[in-house]
Amino acid sequence: MTLKINKYKYLVARRSIQITVLGLFLAGNYLGWEVLRGNYSSARLFGTVPLSDPYAILQILASGFIASTDVLLGGIIILVIYGLVNGRMFCSWICLFNIVADTAIWSNKRLGITTQLRLSRKIRYGILVLSLILSAIIGISAFEAISPVSILHRGLIFGFGAGWAVILAIFLFDVAVVKYGWCGHLCPLGAFYSFIGRFSVLKVKHSKEKCTDCLKCFDVCHEVQVLDIIGKKTGIIQSSECTNCARCIEACDDEALFFTLRSPLKQTTKKKQLS
Repeated sequence: MTLKINKYKYLVARRSIQITVLGLFLAGNYLGWEVLRGNYSSARLFGTVPLSDPYAILQILASGFIASTDVLLGGIIILVIYGLVNGRMFCSWICLFNIVADTAIWSNKRLGITTQLRLSRKIRYGILVLSLILSAIIGISAFEAISPVSILHRGLIFGFGAGWAVILAIFLFDVAVVKYGWCGHLCPLGAFYSFIGRFSVLKVKHSKEKCTDCLKCFDVCHEVQVLDIIGKKTGIIQSSECTNCARCIEACDDEALFFTLRSPLKQTTKKKQLS
């Protein structure tokens, strides 16, 4: 039992953090706790430190509104955390849609459904740009107005209303149409965190010497395109589309995959030399 828990320690850690963050939001809104109050778009830590979604701020600015100093400071804090340190970890360690996506993929495998539709993962970047253009045209934050991520979060805290239909539709889309369809192909928020996390220091590293080409990592990864070096060479997973979920680390019985820290300055220097 202890061995099994240790093997899935990152899964346990992810779920614990996601549930804890949700619990703190609930306690902040219903019990008056000052640990974490607000929502994913704008919150306050310990009643003092502002936290803001920089993607939401971009939409606000694009729509023609001016963001307050607190909101801008909160956005800078999040940019530093994910842009320089954690990369795209919001998607796998904080966002509750990660649980929806995992449950959908589990259901797909249990039901033995073969999905036929293939979507480009670049679509999410197009939606990201489109959301900013629409925000400028219609004068409101386009994606925030319809964001399934916000609908799920608000629904769990304040009640769903008709919002449950949106979550169910995305769940069924992931189960029967495209695996990891929303998070892996369509979500502009994931695209944004992938873009800003290009030089983050926390990365997964692969050891070719230990790798036995079992390819178990490919079976569990939700962004398989990032595993291009597996079995080929030793090095870090370079792609910023990696969510640092650690599923590949858990699946690897050879211990050929593990977390490491890299210097963003060295990475920048290498790119300059190549150019």
